[in-house]
Amino acid sequence: MVFADSSALRIPPLGRRLRLGFVGGGRGGLVGNWHFAGARLSNHWEVVAGALSSRPEVAAASARDWCIAPDRSYTHYREMAACEAARPDGIEAVSICTPNDSHAGIAACFLRAGIDVILDKPMTTTVADARMLVALRAETGVSLTMTYPFAQHAMVRQASALIEEGAIGQLRQVQMEYFQDWNQGGQPEESPIWRQDPARVGRSSIVGDIGTHALHLLQAMTGRDVVSLRADMFTCGAPKPQPDTAHVSLRLDNGAPGLLHLCNAAPGQFCALRVRVWGSGGALEWDQETPERLRYVPRDAEEHIFVRGGGQGIRPDAARISHLPRGHGEALSDAWANLYAEAGLAVAARRHGVALAPGTLRHLPGAIEGLRGMLFTDACADSYEAGGTWVTLASATAPVPPA
Repeated sequence: MVFADSSALRIPPLGRRLRLGFVGGGRGGLVGNWHFAGARLSNHWEVVAGALSSRPEVAAASARDWCIAPDRSYTHYREMAACEAARPDGIEAVSICTPNDSHAGIAACFLRAGIDVILDKPMTTTVADARMLVALRAETGVSLTMTYPFAQHAMVRQASALIEEGAIGQLRQVQMEYFQDWNQGGQPEESPIWRQDPARVGRSSIVGDIGTHALHLLQAMTGRDVVSLRADMFTCGAPKPQPDTAHVSLRLDNGAPGLLHLCNAAPGQFCALRVRVWGSGGALEWDQETPERLRYVPRDAEEHIFVRGGGQGIRPDAARISHLPRGHGEALSDAWANLYAEAGLAVAARRHGVALAPGTLRHLPGAIEGLRGMLFTDACADSYEAGGTWVTLASATAPVPPA
């Protein structure tokens, strides 16, 4: 039994790196590059196998890019799962970086093979498939991590700690926005075709793609869930198969209201994920494009700007995922690395009997968080299709009623 020091996040508790495989994410894939960089920077993983493309020549070239041996480069995930599960040095986890419609089948295959899963969001394209994965994860006992990296920024953890301490009093309102500009339309190279195909992305591309990030950030920062919502959707860029903009009114589980504005056809907006939380005793603001700063405004005192680092009022949860002194920038790559480090601890604990301090992985998003994202996406689609009516979200943890 090995005890993992929770303060040393990027030190592998086994004295070696875990073996990781990839499905998808090969040459030219932005999402795969984020995952690969996060895995390597975390210091917990060695990438040793992959089914990086269904096209053999691209799979082979991508394997060379990532220094994967030719005999562990596969062209189909089922072959990879079977071969790696049979090897004494087989992968201990797989990272899935493929289009949304393939997530359920690939994740289920590796869960059944006893290989831990790290799954890109959104979890699936349907709530039924998401519930299937939640049930399969529980049945097999294999871990499933969802990759919501924004909550792995130190200042998001700082905000969460402050809210838990009561620094803003009773939470009374949340406002969030996530704007991007890549989907304005008119240039075919702007977006992979599959991202516009409802059969491949699910019922709402805009909510599934970036709205689930915002939802998870809201939950991670405030500790609150969304219980009901109403959604309007629009196409504000060039015509396309699905709306590129959503305005969503929220009701939280403590009765507080919220607003969420999503758009990926907003000129001049790059990755503008911003959150404002207002309470009876103060307010917090955080902007993903300036992630090392958190604005805190007590109701009856001067505002305070927390800066990522150690000391100066930084809470232990935030300090734990800070790795460089102030002035030496940490950004999204580091957030990905924090996520992959915590996933590494989860896999080491499950597979090799590593004992973790209580609460070490309380921020790590798992299968339930993936299902919540799908329930949120479906509720937004239901509301929009019904003309903007209020819709109650189903619980991600309640038993599913019989058909």
